[in-house]
Amino acid sequence: MPNSFLNFIKRQIENRIKMAAAEESIMIISVLKWTVLATVTGAIVGLSSGGFLKLLQWSTGYSSKYNYYFLLLPAGFFISSALVKYLAPEAKGHGTEKVIEAVHKRSGKIALPVVPVKLAATIVTLVVGGSVGKEGPSAQIGAGLASAFADLFRFGNADRKKLVICGISAGFASVFGTPIAGSIFGIEVLFIGGMMYEVLLPSFIAGIISFEVSSHLGVSYFYHSIKFVPTFSSSFFSMVVLAGIFFGIVSVIMIEGLNAGERLAHKLHFWAPLKGLAGGVALIVLTFAFSKQFLGLGLNSIEGTLTGLQIVWYAFLIKIIFTSITLAMEGSGGIITPIFFVGATAGSAFGRLMGLDPASFAAIGIVALVAGAANAPIAASILTVELFGPAIAPYAAIAAVISFLISGHRSVYPSQVLAMSKSPSLEVEQGCEIIDARPTFAPREKSLIAFFYYKVWLFLCHIGGRKSEEKR
Repeated sequence: MPNSFLNFIKRQIENRIKMAAAEESIMIISVLKWTVLATVTGAIVGLSSGGFLKLLQWSTGYSSKYNYYFLLLPAGFFISSALVKYLAPEAKGHGTEKVIEAVHKRSGKIALPVVPVKLAATIVTLVVGGSVGKEGPSAQIGAGLASAFADLFRFGNADRKKLVICGISAGFASVFGTPIAGSIFGIEVLFIGGMMYEVLLPSFIAGIISFEVSSHLGVSYFYHSIKFVPTFSSSFFSMVVLAGIFFGIVSVIMIEGLNAGERLAHKLHFWAPLKGLAGGVALIVLTFAFSKQFLGLGLNSIEGTLTGLQIVWYAFLIKIIFTSITLAMEGSGGIITPIFFVGATAGSAFGRLMGLDPASFAAIGIVALVAGAANAPIAASILTVELFGPAIAPYAAIAAVISFLISGHRSVYPSQVLAMSKSPSLEVEQGCEIIDARPTFAPREKSLIAFFYYKVWLFLCHIGGRKSEEKR
């Protein structure tokens, strides 16, 4: 009996060891597999993004030598629209949105022609002064190449999806020189309130490799350390909280401004390239009315606000209009760089209004707008350290999270999937795309606070001109 019992214990221990060894062996193989795949993906995206950025820098530098280069806006939008319409319809819009849609609906399947068409359409748009960014094309180019790589080696849907997400991370990292924030952005931007942790390792590897490859190609990156940060006090902390609320409202204005542009464009029932002509003419008129600083990437204005340069207080509103027209009227490009512009100018205006350092709040504004408009508060908080240094990071993180909450269930990326409600008093269908989200008032507890929320909800629904929905 004792020998039988000892043999039983021995067999159990041996089985446990074998199971543990098998599990660890599988995990080691998985780590090695995704290290190799993510490295290859990061290198491919780094090379393509680096080439795209160098070409973009040369072409925009050449066109900006001429004072009235923006008079070519109608022709540029016409060409951009025709390229997309007839060669790769998937390349329409601001890039990252289409990649998010592909991940959720087609397991990351992206047609290869999207890569050269997106590159050409974006360069044409920016050369003539279209108000767009450069990260969306890099993300779409990177994701498209990752998808083609997966198809070449006949990977399954799950592996293709992971590689495409790595492409998003690598594209963002190589454009802004922020490998950690870029890696997190690629997995955070897919869901609101959820992250795909199984893609965390390959996203980090792809982002870091892509950044290193682009750097070795000679791509230079912006970094501006914010060293003037006031000593912590209750009054300054209150200003940061107030700034977070303000940036959340600005995020809403930007999102709704972009949506308004799309709705207006849909009402124009004529040939898409002609819409491009009309949009180009509209931007020419606006440029003469305001200035050229709202055209293109607007990097000089962004950097100026971070050094304390004063800019008109309504600059962020004008930039939203320029960007909305560009994207709605057949221009091609990203949305994050315009978000940087809007955040920086809004932050500068807020700082001056409150008697605070405008440069510090311009930096906070950039981060908070990324969090509020793109629903990426974690990536935005890390972005603070990589772009502006650690001194301002705690305050920027607070403002970013508040902005993320204030912006509600909306986004510049309509294909983001809801994985949470931003308030216990609002009920949304989890698992649906944000474009289909219909928040309803449904407090979990009956209290005076809930009653107050309910009255506010009814009032805002009333002034917004729509019938309220509530569950009492």
